[in-house]
Amino acid sequence: MIYSEKVMDHFANPRNVGEIKDADGVGEVGNAKCGDIMKMYIKVDGNIISDVKFKTFGCGAAVATSSIATEMIKGKELSEAIKLTNKAVVEALDGLPPAKLHCSVLAEQAIKAAVSDYYVKQGIDPAPFVGKISDCEDCESCHE
Repeated sequence: MIYSEKVMDHFANPRNVGEIKDADGVGEVGNAKCGDIMKMYIKVDGNIISDVKFKTFGCGAAVATSSIATEMIKGKELSEAIKLTNKAVVEALDGLPPAKLHCSVLAEQAIKAAVSDYYVKQGIDPAPFVGKISDCEDCESCHE
């Protein structure tokens, strides 16, 4: 498998790794069967994601997609962050091999899950804002 320089850089030097102890929202997606689990933590100040961290158990592509996704949403409004697509994550990394595209889907879903958790903690129904969050069980590439 050939990875871009950006994928290799984000794998070797991941940004925003760790957890936020008093996170305003936490989202976890993936499962042990597919081998990739992402946990995303967000801190929200006035509707802006002021801090974001992640912990990912998985392959290099999973770490790289988590890393770049956190960079892409930090400082953004919640409404903008949940619009981040797996396609945008892949483009920001200058591509991923087809067998690793599910990693970018997990990054997108982890962000949505964290924002959803934030809304729930605020007493707000997240569904109108975030929509349905796919579970890794829905991920076809995990079951090939």
